[in-house]
Amino acid sequence: MTALAAAGIYLVLDVNTPLYSLNRATPAVSYNSVYLQNIFATIDAFANYTNVLAFFSGNEVINDDTTTSAAPYVKAVTRDMRQYIGSRGYRKIPVGYSAADVDSNRLEMAQYMNCGTDDERSDFFAFNDYSWCDPSSFTTSGWDQKVKNFTDYGIPIFMVATPTHRKFEEVASLYSTDMTGVYSGGLVYEYSEEGSKYGLVTISGSSVTEGNDFTALKAAFAKTSNPNGDGGYSSSSKLELVSPAGLTGAGSQNAGGTSTGTATAGSGSVTAVATGASSGTATGTNKSSAGNALAPMDKTPLVLGTLIASLTFVGAALL
Repeated sequence: MTALAAAGIYLVLDVNTPLYSLNRATPAVSYNSVYLQNIFATIDAFANYTNVLAFFSGNEVINDDTTTSAAPYVKAVTRDMRQYIGSRGYRKIPVGYSAADVDSNRLEMAQYMNCGTDDERSDFFAFNDYSWCDPSSFTTSGWDQKVKNFTDYGIPIFMVATPTHRKFEEVASLYSTDMTGVYSGGLVYEYSEEGSKYGLVTISGSSVTEGNDFTALKAAFAKTSNPNGDGGYSSSSKLELVSPAGLTGAGSQNAGGTSTGTATAGSGSVTAVATGASSGTATGTNKSSAGNALAPMDKTPLVLGTLIASLTFVGAALL
């Protein structure tokens, strides 16, 4: 992390691993104290590095219509992470979700992560996009519709792009006035060459070899100007609250299932605090990875651009 900071590189970290993550097939079972303990320990390990830009609470947990039932657990993990960051007295570190590019529920998932009170909402939303295939354009790729669909979205949104025929012509479109009023830039998959063969560089020991994709992306950034000012972002604070449901029915006594709620909706205050720490500005001394608190939101514009890997690199390494 220190070496990354010295190079001006920021990290967006997915706190999940293959062993510790939500199981989209059985989300209720996999959302448990062992999983949360691992997430909280990961936050403890990285939060004090000033070049940690954000945390992903999950990536493509919902990847089709049949896994939509995992959505409340994704939202619960996001909330738990934000509360824990506040409980431990860490600086404000944004927490958000990276969604699969599924037409049938992409917009609905974005709205769900942005609905409710501030203690329930995500700090940002991202989705993995596979629609740009060079040569392409703003309209040919369908990005014009993705701008239309998310106009006035109330929190920062960005793309994780995996273009084919890697000329990276989408960079010019992503940072043009066609998109900067809605999208806060994007990430490119992926930094180092892995099994998917999308790497920008090949790493062998301490040696880093730049590939053709690295050269193409560097050239695309070099000829693309940064957005002016705030890019014309929406200052809307939130979407409407979720429509009330559950006023009638068979009752809850025998409903079963696992509760995903720890914060009182609309409370705006801590509902479970780690011993020795309090929300926001506290300087707690408790060294355990446990406890929940509300992390206040900061809705200033977020502009991203460059690289994503298993631990996501975001920074100025190519500039």
